[in-house]
Amino acid sequence: MARSGILCAGCWLVDNDKSISHWPAEETLTNVTDFRTNGGGPAHNVAMNLTRLGAPFPIWGMGAVGDDDAGQFLLSACKDRGINTDHIHVLSGVCTSQTDVMTVQTTGKRTFFHLQGANALLNPGHFEFSDLPLRILHLGAPGIHRQLDQACRDYANGWVAVLAKARKAGLKTNLELVSSKPEEIRRLGDPCLALLDSLIINDYEAGALTGLRVVDDGRVSAAEASKAARMLLDRGVQDVVVVHFPEGCVAASRDGRVIGHPSLRVPQDAIKSSNGAGDAFAAGALYGLHEQWSLEDSLVLGHCSAASALRSVSATASVDSVVECLALPAQWGWRSSPQLVFVGT
Repeated sequence: MARSGILCAGCWLVDNDKSISHWPAEETLTNVTDFRTNGGGPAHNVAMNLTRLGAPFPIWGMGAVGDDDAGQFLLSACKDRGINTDHIHVLSGVCTSQTDVMTVQTTGKRTFFHLQGANALLNPGHFEFSDLPLRILHLGAPGIHRQLDQACRDYANGWVAVLAKARKAGLKTNLELVSSKPEEIRRLGDPCLALLDSLIINDYEAGALTGLRVVDDGRVSAAEASKAARMLLDRGVQDVVVVHFPEGCVAASRDGRVIGHPSLRVPQDAIKSSNGAGDAFAAGALYGLHEQWSLEDSLVLGHCSAASALRSVSATASVDSVVECLALPAQWGWRSSPQLVFVGT
């Protein structure tokens, strides 16, 4: 069976995106300056971003929503973007997962208030991969799914069981994490590593998984991020580990290469929110990997996709086509980050 397409599975939810004037102390007031309801979660965001990039391959969804207005909102949005929803289960009498995303208007920093809803009931039985013609499974996110986060029969947790099923069915696998407590990231993420073809994570998650000081006093060390990427390959990831952060990214591949690339120099007045920037980076990188681009070109598209996402409070609304994204470096230029301009072994 010739395989083509990306299956975006796991976390589907609704984001209640609110811009606020400042972060308040307890029992004080802040003003909400903008409020919008959008789809969210790793599966939703990557699926939507791939369609916005203009992916020439099929995009499918898999997961669970409730039989409520929020669930219908997500399913309708998928239909509008041409995303196959045959494997998104609608659970009766359950509310769809929701997150209140509070973004400080002056800094773009986000805080999340999360209700698991239907995602709490998602279990390995909801994931069936036999006869799917797709090439890559993008799965997320451990830490916010009550049943999948628990031990499952002969597996350390439900995520391992799902990844094992996907690999057996012939899919390549990629996992997305949640920036929760380091010990929780390790508990859920470590057992998954040997079942991953790729791992695309942020600086905090890389440090949590490896114990390295990737972020020290608010500053990211590209050298430590590179060590973390290589360490995660040694611990089981099959092909490539990518660690992204605001200043750029590093990637380690199975052929022994470690490469780095700075991010775009996005003007401050163009940034509305960093909500969804990591998912946009993952979508761009996965697009390139699916199309068998070089790793360098895949990282460039990841950065350009992430930069385009910064222009909206929504996690996906401002992501442009591949052609438009790849035109952004000519407009904004790359950050000046000597520590990231390298290709080495």
